[in-house]
Amino acid sequence: MSQEVKIATDARGVATVTLNRVDKHNALSANLIAQLHDAATRLGADPAVRAVVLTGAGASFCAGGDLDWMRAQMAADGPTRAAGARALAAMLGALNILPKPLIGRVQGQAFGGGIGLISVCDVAVGVETARFALTETRLGLIPATIGPYVTARIGEAAARRVFLSGRRFDADEAVRLGLLARAVPATELDAATQAEVAPYLACAPGAVARAKAQLRSLGPRIDAQVIEHSIAALVACWEDAEAQEGIAAFFERRKPGWWVDTDA
Repeated sequence: MSQEVKIATDARGVATVTLNRVDKHNALSANLIAQLHDAATRLGADPAVRAVVLTGAGASFCAGGDLDWMRAQMAADGPTRAAGARALAAMLGALNILPKPLIGRVQGQAFGGGIGLISVCDVAVGVETARFALTETRLGLIPATIGPYVTARIGEAAARRVFLSGRRFDADEAVRLGLLARAVPATELDAATQAEVAPYLACAPGAVARAKAQLRSLGPRIDAQVIEHSIAALVACWEDAEAQEGIAAFFERRKPGWWVDTDA
């Protein structure tokens, strides 16, 4: 199994988790999903870890779900599709309940599942040149397993602005939506990230974990029922003709059948 997630922990107890599929723009493969889940579990249980930074290697933070992986899920039998969707949901859930502060360092574009990863962070900062999109509907899919976390992060009203249309938006809009706390020049990203990390190192680790758990209980409900619904929604999309057409069109480098040329 290739190392698609790198972890480095410094003397302060700050762990940096780096998505490392540079050639695939850190798209979420089965391997990457499993390694991210494992990282969340191990770091969450490590008393020496005080905070976790989530970032990506290369030009992109995360380009969303790997379409080769999705195509394999769509061609598989029902139990295999359900297992794939469940693995993705479990990874997001593990990051969401991580009993450590989770800081997103968004060094490049984030699409689809990449926005889901930002949404499970407690705070995220990004480069001002980054671009974002929930691209699922352009492929005949929906932001299913990431949906509860994106909506919890930016609210339903803001989510309606970007959830349905699949349109791209810039870092300034990501800040206005509440997805990012700040957008900074690339040369300032590390300093901005460390500025978010530093306050946690003066706080009691147990109190931080309990405060985070309390916030989850006070915020939008993301319980087993919500997660199961999100899994079922993703599987239903994988079984639908629109997704078959959307992903086929992507690989065939053509427009899907529903496309209307607005320049005509």
